[in-house]
Amino acid sequence: MSNPAENQNSRPQNTRKKHYKRRRRPPFKKSAPDNSDWDLSQFVVPEVEGQHRFHDFDLPLPMMRSICEAGFHYCTPIQGQSLEHTLLGKDLIGKAQTGTGKTAAFLISILSYFLEEEAPGMQKDGAPRALIIAPTRELVMQIAKDAHQLNKYCGFNVVTIVGGIDYQKQREQLKGQIDIMVATPGRLLDFHQKRDLDLREVEVLVLDEADRMLSMGFIPDVKRIIRATPKKEERQTFLFSATYPQDVENLAQMWTWEAERIEIESEEETSANVEQHAYIVADVDKEKLLISLMRKEGWDRVIVFANRRDRVRDLCEQLKKANVSVAMLSGEVEQRKRISTLEKFRDGSIQVLVATDVAGRGIHIDDVSHVVNFTLPDDPEDYVHRIGRTGRAGSQGVSISFIGEEDAFVLPEIEEFIGKKIESQQPDMSLIEND
Repeated sequence: MSNPAENQNSRPQNTRKKHYKRRRRPPFKKSAPDNSDWDLSQFVVPEVEGQHRFHDFDLPLPMMRSICEAGFHYCTPIQGQSLEHTLLGKDLIGKAQTGTGKTAAFLISILSYFLEEEAPGMQKDGAPRALIIAPTRELVMQIAKDAHQLNKYCGFNVVTIVGGIDYQKQREQLKGQIDIMVATPGRLLDFHQKRDLDLREVEVLVLDEADRMLSMGFIPDVKRIIRATPKKEERQTFLFSATYPQDVENLAQMWTWEAERIEIESEEETSANVEQHAYIVADVDKEKLLISLMRKEGWDRVIVFANRRDRVRDLCEQLKKANVSVAMLSGEVEQRKRISTLEKFRDGSIQVLVATDVAGRGIHIDDVSHVVNFTLPDDPEDYVHRIGRTGRAGSQGVSISFIGEEDAFVLPEIEEFIGKKIESQQPDMSLIEND
């Protein structure tokens, strides 16, 4: 009689995850651009001690071409450590903040796998091979943008599903073959319940920012979605989380199979790239101080965080009256406008972005010179995510917090959380008295 424990840990014989040796095939997608004039020797870069090079992983030629054109040659820590495992088909649990390069890590793995392994049988309409779930629309759109960039020479179909965008137009996208789908849980579940989506063909599942999905109440929806995908033994699963409480550990155990674990230093540890300052100022003087500092010091690209939508709206109007190039980003802004606003901020058409914490983990824009905490967040972890919007990719950034009457009660908890005292000072009165 067989041992039940052994049966529980054995895998089905016919699964991709059973075989960790990579197979190599030429790209099979007929829609892929012609890569015949390229060879891997064009992507070789010098060795650097302690760093992985992308070409060290023997990635498919179209993948290397996309990576090179995106300006990447050396892996970030999470990319190097992830690809060592994910390219072999293994599950992965990663503790990593936004801005560490994890999006490219899982996209490169997915695209490389699809280039090497032909789809099993005829692809059905509305049946994605890879499913990436993220908690916010901004993050989904950012992942999709990165996917299109890395997919440039691969020829796969990337579909984005989020709330706040015309339902019928998104439904039309589901009628064709789907290679990669990036989605928020709510809208994805809507389509699946209406049988517009078939998740039984998912080969790779990515759960990004699991802790954020937990705090936003999405886990019941995510559980229903995952139950509609193949068993964890029959798919490859990546789970990423910025923090790792017990609830996230439980989810990781539930959804992954013999996963490899990696941990990349958090923004709390990388905040050495961010100068943190604070001004003690009356609430009524905060707007004057902000405008004066921007004019006097010539701030270039600034994100200003406030706790409430009405505060964001009022501040945006005041900055416009002061002839500041500004836009707002909050939950009440229509999705298309939010996308347009982020693009304008990214290309420099907008100097200042005023946002609620809905944008704290959804903005991935390099060269943000300053982050201003117009009001301090109630959750110290949100402070870390806010200041993490600057000082990215090894550059230096500045965080400035305005400490008003209510903020003074929150400051000690934030300082305890980050393990350092934030230098606080009274502003020069001329910055407040002069309009």
